[in-house]
Amino acid sequence: MKKVLLPLLFALPFLSGAQAPSAEKLIKYVKPIIGTQKMGHTYPGATVPFGMVQLSPDTDTLIYEINGKYNPDIYKYCAGYQYTDKTIVGFSHTHFSGTGHSDLGDFLVMPTTGVLQLNPGTADKPESGYRSAFSHENEVSEAGYYKVKLDDHNILAELTATNRVGFHQYTFPKSEQSHIILDLMAGLYNYENKDVWTFVRVENDTLITGYRQTNGWARTRTVYFAMTFSKPFYQYGSKNYSKKEVYKGFWGRFDQGKNFPEMAGKHLKAYFDFKTEEGEKIKMKFAISSVSTEGALKNLQTEIPHWNFDKTRKESQELWERELNKIAIQADNVEDKQNFYTAMYHAFINPTTFMDVDGSYRGLDQNVHKAEKFTNYTTFSLWDTYRALHPFFNLIQPKRNADMVQSMLAHYDQSVHKMLPVWSHYANENWCMIGYHSVSVIADAVIKGNAGFDANKALDACVMTARHKGFDGIDAYMQMGYVPDDKNSSSVSKTLEYAYDDWCIAQMAKKLNRMEIYEEFIKRSQNYKNVYDASIGFMRPKLSDGSFKKQFDVLQTHGQGFIEGNAWNYSLYVPQYPAEMIEMMGGKKRFVTHLDSLFSMELPDAFFAETEDITRDGIIGNYVHGNEPAHHVAYLYNWADQPWKTQERVRMILKKQYHPASDGLGGNDDCGQMSAWFIFSSLGFYPVAPGSEQYAIGSPSVKSAVLQLENGKTFSIEAQNQSDKNVYVQKILLNGQALNRLFINHSEIMAGGKITFVMGEKPVKKAR
Repeated sequence: MKKVLLPLLFALPFLSGAQAPSAEKLIKYVKPIIGTQKMGHTYPGATVPFGMVQLSPDTDTLIYEINGKYNPDIYKYCAGYQYTDKTIVGFSHTHFSGTGHSDLGDFLVMPTTGVLQLNPGTADKPESGYRSAFSHENEVSEAGYYKVKLDDHNILAELTATNRVGFHQYTFPKSEQSHIILDLMAGLYNYENKDVWTFVRVENDTLITGYRQTNGWARTRTVYFAMTFSKPFYQYGSKNYSKKEVYKGFWGRFDQGKNFPEMAGKHLKAYFDFKTEEGEKIKMKFAISSVSTEGALKNLQTEIPHWNFDKTRKESQELWERELNKIAIQADNVEDKQNFYTAMYHAFINPTTFMDVDGSYRGLDQNVHKAEKFTNYTTFSLWDTYRALHPFFNLIQPKRNADMVQSMLAHYDQSVHKMLPVWSHYANENWCMIGYHSVSVIADAVIKGNAGFDANKALDACVMTARHKGFDGIDAYMQMGYVPDDKNSSSVSKTLEYAYDDWCIAQMAKKLNRMEIYEEFIKRSQNYKNVYDASIGFMRPKLSDGSFKKQFDVLQTHGQGFIEGNAWNYSLYVPQYPAEMIEMMGGKKRFVTHLDSLFSMELPDAFFAETEDITRDGIIGNYVHGNEPAHHVAYLYNWADQPWKTQERVRMILKKQYHPASDGLGGNDDCGQMSAWFIFSSLGFYPVAPGSEQYAIGSPSVKSAVLQLENGKTFSIEAQNQSDKNVYVQKILLNGQALNRLFINHSEIMAGGKITFVMGEKPVKKAR
C-alpha cells in the first residue's frame, strides 16, 4: 500500500457502499462498559473499528501461574479490566475483547505524581505503588474515547486512538515530581519466573522507541513501539526487576539506571520525569508495529501528525458513527438501542488490523510480508466467530470479510503445517479449541457470493486442512468415521464439528464444480451419526473398538467427550442436517420434548463447579448461552413444526442474557460472537448453518431496521404491532408477498427490498 495522506486513510474503508450518516447520532447509544463485569471480558477503553490499538485501563495484571499452578483469579482479567475493582494499574495498548483466555496488555503506561514508585502496589493498598484509586462517577467510556480521574495522583487521564496509534492526554496538578511510567513487565499473560525481553531506546527528549518480546499464549510475539511526548522530559531512567543478577559485561562501565539512552532487560520498567503547572496537559502518542520501530514511527507520523487530541477523538468517533449507521433501527426504548448499538460496537472490534500503513506485517513464519490489495487481519477466535460474526460480516461488512479470508489464506501459505488458522493472533497459532472452522468462514463467503479471493485456492487450503492426519484426531476420524474417546479428548465434540466443517467444504466444492471433492466431503459430513447412541437418545463418546463409553453422564462436560457443553447441548449440534437429526432422535414430537427440557430443567450444583466460565447468570435451564455450541438451538423448533417456540425462546434469551449494564452479558463476548447473535436475533433471522444461503426466521425485537448494504442497496425490516408481549409472528411479507416458509435467503436480502413481520400476542400454530 502506498503512503497516503491521513484523510484518505480514514476514507478508504467507506468508498464502497458509503452512506450518509443518519440525522440521529448513534454513538450515544454505545456503552463500552457493557460486559466489563463478571464473564463478559470486554474492555472500556478507546479503539477504532477493527483497530490495531486497543488503549484501555487495566485494573490488575496478575500472574498466570504461581509455583507451577494455575491462578484461577487470572480468568477475571482476560481483558485487563473488572468493573467491580477500585483501582487502576495503568493503561495498556493491546487487549482482547470478550475472550476466555488472556494475552496482550502490552506497554502499560501510568502517570503519577509525588515520590517515584515503580512497583504497582496492591489493590488493598494502592498507596504502596503507582496504581491509583478511581470512581466510576469520574469515569467516561465512549466509542473511541475514555476518561477517568486518578484520585491518588489528582490526574485526569483521557484516551483516544486511531488504527495503529494510542493518544493519551494527562492533565496534571502543579508538581515538581510528575512522572509517566512505562512498565514493560506488565501484561495479561504473565508467568512467575518466566521472561519477557524488552528494549527501549531514548532517541531524544520527546521520542522513545523499542520493542517487547513475550512468550505467553502466543509463544513468539514481538511488538515494536514508538512513543512521543508533547513536552520534553527533564530526566528519565529505568530499573530491571529480574530476580537474577544480570551479567552486565562491559555495559557495567555505565550507570544504566538513569539518563542512559539504551535500556534492555527481562523485567524492565522505565520512567520519564516532568515538572508541571496546575492544569497542565502532557500528551503522548504511542504507535505499535509488528515489523519494526521504524514501522511504528511511520504509523505514528502518518496517522496523527499533530497534537490535537480533540481532533483525533472526533475523527475516531466519526469512524464509529459511519459503521453504526450501516444499520439504523427503531426500538421501543433507549435501553434496546443501547443493547443493539453496543453489540454492533463489540462486533466491529475484532478481528483487528495487523499491518503497518505501508502494508507490512509479520507473518506466521516470523518473516516480514506485505499485504497486496487487502488489509491483513489477526485475532481469529474462529471456534466462536464462525457461527454468527463472520456471517454478519458477509451481510454488512463483505469487503472486510473477504480481506479476513485473504488473511487466513496468507496464514496458510506461511504455515509449515499447511493448515488454515484455528485460533491465531499476532503471527502465532495458538491451536485453541477444536474444529477447523476457517473452512466455515471461507465456505460461507463463497456460497454467499463474497469471494473477493481465489475461491479454488481457498478450497484447496480447506481440503488440505481437513485431511491433515497429524492434527487433533483427524487421522482416526478419516479412518473410523469418528474420533475415538480413548485416543483423543473432547471426542464427540470434535466428531460433530469436523462433520459440520466437512459439509461446508462439500458446499463450496459443489459451488465450484469440484465434484470429486464434493463427494468425499459430503460423505464425511454424515459422520455425526457415528456418535449417536439411539438406546439413550444422546450423542455419546465411542471407543476405538466401536463400543460406546460405559461410564457416561449426560449432564457432565469434562471427561465425557465434550468441550464447553454436555450431551444435552451437543446432541443438538448437527446444524448442517437439522431435519435428519430430528428424525434420528425419534421424530418431531420427541425432539420438541427434548428441546423443551433443555430450557426448563434445573442443573445440579456439580455442573457449575466443573468449569470457571459458567455461572447461574449465564444459563436458562441447561441452555448455556455463553457457550457457543448452543447458539443455534432456539431456532431448531422451526424444523419440528413449532416455530412459535423458536419465537418465544429467542425473545426470552434476548431479554435474559443482554442488558445495558456492566454485567450485561451472560458470558464471554468471544470477539463479537455473543454480540452478533444479538444483532441477528434482534433483526428476526439467524444463520443456523453458515455455508448455507439460508437464515432461519425468528422473532424480531426491533420495531424497524434499515440495512445499508455495500452494493448500494438497502434492506428494510418492519415489525408491525411490536411489543414485549407480541413476540409471535402472525405472518411475514417479503416485498409485499406472503413468505410461506421459515427462512429467508442471503441473496434476497442483498437484492434489497423489505421484509414485514406482523406480530401478535398468541402463537400461530399452523404449518407455514
